[in-house]
Amino acid sequence: MRAVFLSILLCWCSTASASPSDKELAAQPRWQALLHINPGATLRDRHRSYVDDEQFFLADNGKDDPLAELTASREALSVGGADARCRFPARYRYLAEQLDWHDASPFSHCAGYLEWRQAVTAKRAVLVFPAAYLNSPSSMFGHTLLRLDQGDDSAVWLSWAVNFGAVAMADDNSFFYIYRGLAGGYPGRFALVPYVQKIQEYSHMENRDMWEYTLDLDQQEIDWLIDHLWELKDINFDYYFFDENCSFRLLELMEVARPGSHLLDELRFAEVPVNTVRALDDGGFVSERHYRPSKAVELDNLRRQLSGRQQSLARRLADDPALLDSEAFLANSEEDQAVIVTVAYRFLRLKFRKEDRTDKVAGDSFALLSAMNRLPAVTIPETDNAQPPEKGHGTQMLAVSGGQRDVNQDFGELSYRLTYHDLLDNPYGFLRGAQIEGIDLTLRSTESGDPKLEELGVVSIRSMAPRNRFMKPLSWYVEGGLERAWAERRRLVRYVQGGAGASWHWGNWQPYLLSSFRLENNSAFDRFMTAGAGLDAGMLYRRGDWQWQLGSVGHYFTNDVYRHTSTLAVQWAMTRQHGLRASFEREGWRGDGENEFKLQWRWYYD
Repeated sequence: MRAVFLSILLCWCSTASASPSDKELAAQPRWQALLHINPGATLRDRHRSYVDDEQFFLADNGKDDPLAELTASREALSVGGADARCRFPARYRYLAEQLDWHDASPFSHCAGYLEWRQAVTAKRAVLVFPAAYLNSPSSMFGHTLLRLDQGDDSAVWLSWAVNFGAVAMADDNSFFYIYRGLAGGYPGRFALVPYVQKIQEYSHMENRDMWEYTLDLDQQEIDWLIDHLWELKDINFDYYFFDENCSFRLLELMEVARPGSHLLDELRFAEVPVNTVRALDDGGFVSERHYRPSKAVELDNLRRQLSGRQQSLARRLADDPALLDSEAFLANSEEDQAVIVTVAYRFLRLKFRKEDRTDKVAGDSFALLSAMNRLPAVTIPETDNAQPPEKGHGTQMLAVSGGQRDVNQDFGELSYRLTYHDLLDNPYGFLRGAQIEGIDLTLRSTESGDPKLEELGVVSIRSMAPRNRFMKPLSWYVEGGLERAWAERRRLVRYVQGGAGASWHWGNWQPYLLSSFRLENNSAFDRFMTAGAGLDAGMLYRRGDWQWQLGSVGHYFTNDVYRHTSTLAVQWAMTRQHGLRASFEREGWRGDGENEFKLQWRWYYD
């Protein structure tokens, strides 16, 4: 009887000690990472799995309970020949290491997984960051993807690309893409495709600089990552444009490869791609950084070697290779001829990169290429001022301002911007002539009243790419939100505004001229929405740490009202994360107007 009692007691003790062990295993960073448990990085799904797909879980409440999912996984994976092993190789590896399971061939029955795993091998992981591209809503902040290399740079075209993206509808336009992306209206999935296929998808990649960051992952960490990618095949996540996006999910993969890295411990309210690069750099993941200029940048570097006359000749040569026999071309030295022909050839290739090449274009390309082969080889100048995007200012901003409006109205302001950059911010690391602002809030307090909303900019995007003899991009802008504007008195109005035009670049100067159209909801106007049209013109000037802008925008409204605003502003980049801005503004309305001066200190952070 005593022996039976002792046996029961020992069994009870073993069972009691197993439960805490399960809890410990479920609380381990590796298991939490394999289930994509939110440690507090976003306000949604705190301490629950980000995965929104029942196929990913073996327990009914696995999304909400890591312990229940571990228990179900252990039961399913402990059986030799189980289908669950083929579905969850990374989970099996984790439990086998923790529970001392010994199986020489745990996946011998998994033909599909073994075939895939033999094809997907890697010795190196590289974070690829194509820079911002404003003409694509999904890439206006840049993009991040992971490249898995089988060897050195010479075999990069054999590499694999790991990408997370929204599964969008084929007929969705840019407006619906942005709306649904903000609202979580799309599922998101990981995709593993040949790297060359991903490059081909980026047909506009030739206009985008690329930064490559070699990650300091050892072979075991890379293997963990690859095995987990198999587990994520065809698995849905929620996709949110601002936080749970392509960059955010890559941080989750890094936690799988190297648990306990604390990449997601802090709230990541707006996960733009450059913040992901910073997080990995600060976390010790980046061992090497490499810059690949776009084809457009290479062309620009080449043309700068030529005089204005030679650039004009190269431009005409691209349209008419018969000029190779002209006196204007032959009068140049062989070295200059080589550069002129190379510029013409590269421009022709860039111009028709998205279009079907006609017989004439093919013939012109062949004629220029033949001339290049007869002339001395040309070395493309390196870009000596490439600025790593992660070294730019923080993407969020707080500001404190003081100033005076008209003669006797002093005011103070508090401003917050969720993201990202405007034309006067420190340009280091950002695309020149690009402005992207989201959720720009300003509260103003005067001596005569309580703080009031001065402005709430929902979005403001400006693309001021300069034109030259070869590249003639369209400059454009769109913005909308709430702001105070003159209409009998200064009042809060709702508006959408945008336009298009051109911008040029002369040394440190960049003038611009754009059409401007505005829809305004104003309580002082008779109609619910009143339309206006006019011009937006100005000049940007950059020198060292100083950024200047002189601009004026005016609109004639359909109710016979004219309003204009002229501004002179300057910002001094005190440090990477601090700026001092001064501005003078004249706002005119029906022959009357008011002046405003403001001094603002700006603090940038992530």
